[in-house]
Amino acid sequence: MSRAVEKPQTPTDTGSWFPVPDEARLPPDLRRLFARARERLGFVPNVFRVYAYRPQRLSAWFAHYRQLHEPTERLSAADREMIAVVVSAANGCLYCLVAHGAVLREELDDPVLGERISYDWRRAELDPRRAAICAYAEKLTLRPREVTRTDLQTLLDAGLSLEEAWDVAEVSAMYNFTNRMAMATNMLPNSEYSGQARPA
Repeated sequence: MSRAVEKPQTPTDTGSWFPVPDEARLPPDLRRLFARARERLGFVPNVFRVYAYRPQRLSAWFAHYRQLHEPTERLSAADREMIAVVVSAANGCLYCLVAHGAVLREELDDPVLGERISYDWRRAELDPRRAAICAYAEKLTLRPREVTRTDLQTLLDAGLSLEEAWDVAEVSAMYNFTNRMAMATNMLPNSEYSGQARPA
């Protein structure tokens, strides 16, 4: 994937209703995080810029995010992004649906499948393992009081380990938090996401 060219940004580009700090005034670890994002992506995701309103919490959130996105044998990076997209679609979260939809297309190396999952995972012709993961993530998002041990068993029956089933639950829960913060702040997705991992 070609690196995006970063456009000059102003605080209003994020959409945030909260003040967006000047990057130069952030702690050194966050300035390094922003620099790494520019190097890897070509831009700084608005989630970093908006969350920087509370710098220590951005650091804690990002550390948690990195742990949850570590792939395992039966729960790949694409699977984890798929969970983010399914949860975000269920919640109607514009920021996360656009941002993680772009990453999902890239991780799958299949923009058509990535788009289908983003719009309607049930009609994306997923294999039984991925369908079970999506169903669990959606149920935990929309009907958490109805989740039972049987739902956990569906993940185990699909071939996930107990630890990976935990990860499905934790990634789902984390994106429910992130979606709500994105909507509470009025966070807008970076325009660069829309062109990522698209057919030439």
